[in-house]
Amino acid sequence: MNVLFLYTGGTIGMVGTPRGLEPGGDVEAEIASLLRDRPDLTTGFARFEHLIDSSDATPEDWQRIVDRLRAHRDEHDAFVVLHGTDTLAHSAAAASYALAGFGKPVVFTGAQVPFGMPGSDAPDNVRGAVEAVADAAIGRAVFFDGELIAGTRATKSSALDRHGFTSPHPAPAAERPAPDLGVPLAPYRRHDIAVVTAVPGMTAERFRHLTSPAPDAVLLRGYGLGVGPSGEPGFTRVIEDLNSGGTPVVVLSQSQRSRIDLERYAAGRALLDAGAIGAADMTFEAAYTKLCFLLSQDLPAADLPTWLHTDLAGELTLQAEPVATALG
Repeated sequence: MNVLFLYTGGTIGMVGTPRGLEPGGDVEAEIASLLRDRPDLTTGFARFEHLIDSSDATPEDWQRIVDRLRAHRDEHDAFVVLHGTDTLAHSAAAASYALAGFGKPVVFTGAQVPFGMPGSDAPDNVRGAVEAVADAAIGRAVFFDGELIAGTRATKSSALDRHGFTSPHPAPAAERPAPDLGVPLAPYRRHDIAVVTAVPGMTAERFRHLTSPAPDAVLLRGYGLGVGPSGEPGFTRVIEDLNSGGTPVVVLSQSQRSRIDLERYAAGRALLDAGAIGAADMTFEAAYTKLCFLLSQDLPAADLPTWLHTDLAGELTLQAEPVATALG
């Protein structure tokens, strides 16, 4: 098996500097040493020209990953992307949408502690990722601390221990056919997406200020199964105005494990009636990157709700499990 490692930066290859940890370690040498007992493997190594701390990652960086993988697709059997953990789940989801139908395994991994430092989890994560990509049926996925997670289902849950990622709604990390959007696939580009977290006492005036001037889209992080302060005077009017101006408002939950149902409670129904769109059971990372992906395609605005509710890369549970009676 021939595996290409794409190193983008992040903790896995960081070294100490007077400013703190920064990318700069010899990750290629570390991997060669780590896998010297695997004569069945041949490996290639590529890296970003300018390594990044993943907290600086942008949609253009997602596209750099996608472009690199496409450029090397025919040369290798499988791919491991070495990425900083802060936005690893975003990049894995972004690659999942853009590389649906890619036909070869791509696994993202990283580390909480760099190569060469005491207690480093880098060796275990790299070895695990290599074992994962040996399965040709794998699509886009995240491997971390012994767990393989579908690329659109991972969320970072800890910065303090080795188990950095979880999956609120596990799904198979399987290859999926490319969706037909009806337009040629366009690259990722930046979009002005406002992320607003509902809090007790938030006023409609504050909500309006947070979304003025009108962004390209709004992600409203509400509560539970999809409710927000809809009883606050003027709150739903802000959603109505955004919607009528062509800015979609997508409702997520602050609960890590949830499935938005805007028809279940009156407080959610009011958001729906104002024009909000429920994000079903997508993680925050999957919903944000999906919005970026869809907006980058310049689809008609009227089609956006349909595509948000269409499973493109395993980000949605199509056959939803029953929801237990929720206590608000």
